[in-house]
Amino acid sequence: MEGVLEEGLALLGGNTAPVLSRLNAYIAEIERFNPTLSLVGTTERRELVIRHILDSLAPLGIIQRLIHEQGSIPHIADVGSGAGLPGIPLAIAMPDCRFTLLERKTRRAVFLRNTLEALGLPNAAVEEREMEKAPRFRFDLITFRAFRPLSPAILKGLFRLLAPGGVLAAYKGREEKIAAEMGAVRDMVGSWEAIPCPVPFLDEERHLVIIAPLPSLPVHGKFSP
Repeated sequence: MEGVLEEGLALLGGNTAPVLSRLNAYIAEIERFNPTLSLVGTTERRELVIRHILDSLAPLGIIQRLIHEQGSIPHIADVGSGAGLPGIPLAIAMPDCRFTLLERKTRRAVFLRNTLEALGLPNAAVEEREMEKAPRFRFDLITFRAFRPLSPAILKGLFRLLAPGGVLAAYKGREEKIAAEMGAVRDMVGSWEAIPCPVPFLDEERHLVIIAPLPSLPVHGKFSP
């Protein structure tokens, strides 16, 4: 199934050589522990590659552009990381960025730490804690995939983690569902945009939703853990 991964990466426009070996090692770790940890909802490798690995990397170019103008090493958080998606594939593809995988469940956090060690991925670290208890104002970009539907409470918790000028990058599906979610939080949002992110070999809508807080959010000290 390496051909599907390699071909998919090529279709996304990436240089496959530097990342292919680590991505295959990561897939092997998921397959090894999925029966006991229920990391992903598939046992078939082709589906795992398409729906999880390529899906995680489909917005790579957009994310790279978002953090391109950072003066220092960008710090990116994957909130509710679970199996490490999209954080680990992005960390593999973006070695010049720092990643924090935020995961509240102990068994999954242990899996993530062991996986980072097995992959030899020095630019990523795991924090085992709930989003609401994480230190504030640290991240230039926060991404999440299959996390929770956006609500005022969730958005408030995410915004408090952003550094000044930071944005959210939410992995979402159909455009009409995105519009409904954003309608529920529009009073908290400075701006938002849903950018189509087709996934190779997947005939389903995928978007990356870029969300910027209102200029007054977050304000230092306004949101307490």
